[in-house]
Amino acid sequence: MSSTAPRRPAPSGRTPSLPAVRPGTRSPSAGNGLPARVDLVVVGAGIVGLAHAVEAVGRGLSVLVVERDDRAVGASVRNFGHGCFTAQDGTALTYAFAARERWIQLAKEADFWLRESGTVVVARADDERQVLEDFAHGRDGHVRLLDRDQVLDRVPGDPDEVVGGAFLSQDVRVDPREAVPAIARWYAEQRGAHLAWSTTVQGFEAGSGVTLVRTSRGDVVATRVILAVGHDVDRFFPDTAAAAGIQRCTLQMLRVDAPASPVGPREIDPAIFTGTSLLRYDGFRHSPATAAVRERLRAQHPALIDAAVNLMVTQRPDGTLTLGDTHAYATTPGPFHPEALDELLLTEAARLFGTGPLTVRERWQGVYASAPAPFLDVTPMPGVRAVSVTSGIGMTTALGLAPRVLDSFL
Repeated sequence: MSSTAPRRPAPSGRTPSLPAVRPGTRSPSAGNGLPARVDLVVVGAGIVGLAHAVEAVGRGLSVLVVERDDRAVGASVRNFGHGCFTAQDGTALTYAFAARERWIQLAKEADFWLRESGTVVVARADDERQVLEDFAHGRDGHVRLLDRDQVLDRVPGDPDEVVGGAFLSQDVRVDPREAVPAIARWYAEQRGAHLAWSTTVQGFEAGSGVTLVRTSRGDVVATRVILAVGHDVDRFFPDTAAAAGIQRCTLQMLRVDAPASPVGPREIDPAIFTGTSLLRYDGFRHSPATAAVRERLRAQHPALIDAAVNLMVTQRPDGTLTLGDTHAYATTPGPFHPEALDELLLTEAARLFGTGPLTVRERWQGVYASAPAPFLDVTPMPGVRAVSVTSGIGMTTALGLAPRVLDSFL
């Protein structure tokens, strides 16, 4: 959120005298458009911040969400809109399936488009098909193996490229450009909810059982603070970010026209994964054949491995396709966008579909927090919890992560 370093707690003997907060009360205004006191301040109005805010309001707490921009413009709206629940593993799998139920409920309550469309994984080599066979054995009927014709019935593909695949039935799709703003609007309508756009958090001061949150619009007293600013946790607590190994992962992504069928553009209901996806999601790593997939791709298509490509596709409600993505890691990414990587994505997608060149409508750079551990959940100072999804699966897991964070923090 803010690039300004947080204020540290006052020295001993100078602890600010701050008023107590009564849980669940409607907060009076401080005269600056912000409530004077709330149970919880959430910094960041991306999906992780909104997940915590929605959960807290549902528990009857007064909540203020503070966002530096006038709308969500970060990772939460730049992604595929894919709830990739089935391919997770460990704690992420637990969070993902808890989030699945909440996504379906929120789509009804906040009135946004959601499809329980599943994912088709297209296998284009025998080792990829072996990974899917191994994966299916451990997923309790959530994975159905497909032959070539069954794959091609569901998604466009070159028949000469496809050898089989799998259908991951539990995955969902949303349009992130619509869903995240809709959740923010719905949250703001709830009792005890406050949302401050275009407001920068400048720092925190610890008081007696509460925290003073200093913002560009004035100060707010909170019982607790959730710092949900993704990779920008280092702008507030650089030592915390360094200890966690947080970097920024940048992605090149595109919106393209769908490949035409003989009767016009084709509707593609499920998300589409390919062999490169088997190298990106932890649920596939238990198969011994995953190493063979990597070795073969390294020999046959080294550019895909060098750019850490996850070649996948989702269709937006307007019929265009979100296509991606490459991955690069740095504490401070460069601002330049190599055209060769976009060309790589377009070439590989055309090869997958068996079509000519695809028409590009938009290009953008995604960015998310990346670290060795998949989640950051730490308390860098009393009363402040820093929470980030550091594995690129925020849309998939945030709504399941938030209840567990609040259980242990409130």
